[in-house]
Amino acid sequence: MDRFLETFLGFSDSTSSISLDLSLERLIESRTTDSDQNQLIETALKLASLLLESAKRLQRKRFSKFNSISWVLPPDLTIKIFSMLDTQSLCHASGACLMFKKCAMDSLCYSNIDLTSVVPKVNNTVVDKMIRRADKHLQSLKLGILPAPSPSPTPSCPMFYTMRNSVDAGFSWNDRRSRQGKESYVLTRSCLTSLSIGNGSAGALLKRLHLYNIDRMDNDALCTALSSCPSLLDLEIVGLHIELRQTLESVSTNCPLLERLFFESSRTGRDDSLKSPTCVDLVNGCPNMTSLALRGFKLQDYKARVLLKGFRKLKTVDFSTSYSITGSFLRNLGCSTNGHLLEIIILRDCMHLKEIEAANFLTAVLDGDFKFLRHIDISNREGLASDSDWDARCYSPSIIIPVKRVLEERPDISLLAEFPPEGSFDEMDQIMNSDLNSDTSLPSQISSHSSDVSLFMSSSESSYNSDQGSGNEDAHLGGFDESSEEIDFLPV
Repeated sequence: MDRFLETFLGFSDSTSSISLDLSLERLIESRTTDSDQNQLIETALKLASLLLESAKRLQRKRFSKFNSISWVLPPDLTIKIFSMLDTQSLCHASGACLMFKKCAMDSLCYSNIDLTSVVPKVNNTVVDKMIRRADKHLQSLKLGILPAPSPSPTPSCPMFYTMRNSVDAGFSWNDRRSRQGKESYVLTRSCLTSLSIGNGSAGALLKRLHLYNIDRMDNDALCTALSSCPSLLDLEIVGLHIELRQTLESVSTNCPLLERLFFESSRTGRDDSLKSPTCVDLVNGCPNMTSLALRGFKLQDYKARVLLKGFRKLKTVDFSTSYSITGSFLRNLGCSTNGHLLEIIILRDCMHLKEIEAANFLTAVLDGDFKFLRHIDISNREGLASDSDWDARCYSPSIIIPVKRVLEERPDISLLAEFPPEGSFDEMDQIMNSDLNSDTSLPSQISSHSSDVSLFMSSSESSYNSDQGSGNEDAHLGGFDESSEEIDFLPV
């Protein structure tokens, strides 16, 4: 075989093509039947393919050997450099040569896995393989379809949110499914199963978990994954079809070291599952929380107050698009111990946020409360709710709210207070009516909510500084379905 190949490869380029062509043609014509001729051609093609693949493989081997000699860094330093690359760059590097591929297979290179994208590119198999490669070295895991940037709020954009204009505006669930195309590019509820394999060794040291718009994820799968992540410090969940209460219960039980929680609802304004004891359990279970974002949930003021008064290290609060918050949870909060630590408060597009509460809050800031506060966002695309009726929107609240004074007297604070000059709040009725046809459970929610609001607004309110810090000033009102005794769960 060696002599044959040596002779065969010894033909010069100028004559080899013609000679091979003529010889193969004579050999084929010597066969008497068409089947024999076809068989001979197939054999020739297979041998040529084998020869081509062997040549390519030997070429890669030589290049790899050359790279190993010319590459000045030892393997351990190469692995260290590869561990600093993002996941996509690491995959590109591993395809350069066999030496890079061998280095890229080291578990340290997969300590920070980022498989997020605008369109689906990976499936459960890819995620499973990378998590298994990382094993106990896994530090960060990011999966899913990143939400598209939200457009700037305008008066023409109604504030009643549906799945059509939630956080990932411009990239609806139907669009996402159509762009997913083949099932091979869909992440499902089992994409996090590898975190629990081997007594949870892969998730044991995981510190960051970000999940975006995995529409087949459910509470059971997520809670199972969280039970294997006791070292988690940063949890971000956007667009998953999971319930707030069950998720927070799992977090408070399994993630005692958590410092940052960002949770954005996929059903803005419709998840009313959170209960006060769950808030208290979260406070007790995650005492190191410094950043809390619960966006798009029905979060009443007394529950928000439980969270803010309970977390002693809290610096960042984001309750944007919360459906039930009026702002009363901020009363007398800035003069408390944990209130002094707050640096960022974001209440953008909270439908029930009252103008009077926003004004009293900024007045308290001017009076010296919230000394560490650096950023405030009370912007609202539909204006703030009036004191007596949330249907009556305040479109020019700067007359009452001391925005100019805050900017002048507290230049260290970045204040966003953007409101439309005139409203389009009547558009909400049309959207609500269209949603009634697609969601049969919505009428009871709207009816219940309307009664809640009327009861809440009709109750007389104490002054901003009259609150004694109990945190349950709203719990006794008929608009809330929980008793005031639930607030006693709050630890001292």
